Amino acid sequence: MIKTLTFCFFAFASAAHAMGPWNSDCHGTTPCEIGERSYHVLEPEGWDGETPLPVLMHFHGWSRTGKHAQNSERIGASTVRRGVLLVTPNGANKTWDFWQADTDDVAFGDAVLADVAKRYPVASDKIYVSGYSYGSAMAWRYVCHSGNDVSALLGIAGSISQSETCDEAPAAVRHVHGLNDTVARVPLGQGDAAPLRLWRARLGCEDSTPGGSWQAREFLTLERTNWDCADGSVTVDLHPGGHFVPHGWIGRQLDELLGLTPSYP
Repeated sequence: MIKTLTFCFFAFASAAHAMGPWNSDCHGTTPCEIGERSYHVLEPEGWDGETPLPVLMHFHGWSRTGKHAQNSERIGASTVRRGVLLVTPNGANKTWDFWQADTDDVAFGDAVLADVAKRYPVASDKIYVSGYSYGSAMAWRYVCHSGNDVSALLGIAGSISQSETCDEAPAAVRHVHGLNDTVARVPLGQGDAAPLRLWRARLGCEDSTPGGSWQAREFLTLERTNWDCADGSVTVDLHPGGHFVPHGWIGRQLDELLGLTPSYP
């Protein structure tokens, strides 16, 4: 599980100062290989080669690959401008097995983060996990079993069953969903009118507070709801649209998590 990687993150980050600038033989369109599987990595612009990097591990949507997220203005362009290392695993047969708790894809995610820590100095307190659609469901599944050292889950239009019981959980959960999404239903939870029942129960959330409305583009307004929880925080942004990654959503979450002034793109 990801908890076992904490030592690796600190060890490799310390080694970076002794070794000088880091180099990786795989980045951009050249995949990093782990056995028969692989992932892609996209370095942020202006990185000095030494400063430990926040990491966003993003699970791609169905029938796509990690390269799609890196080439996306709504994902890759958001990380490179904010000093974040984007890590995009490739799903077997371009999909993810998130249906059951014992999926091998959780272990694959662990292996990816461990390999990244061998190649780059990682800011171990700034590990974020995101995904879109099937990839969002995979991100939920991943942090459900390897999430204790994850700073935030950023879910986009996909989830696992709200009746799941998770052994682990990230420090913060942020999710966005379209109210007219006909591909993946908004994760309400049976008998509960408020979204993200699974995480609100797992993190000990009680009363919600309105977070106001915001938009990165004038044609799409997102309405936010926040929960302060005993063991973390939960935020959901709902919009009137369908099944897509909203403009500026990833960037805004990273800005808020990193203490930056929200900007677009």
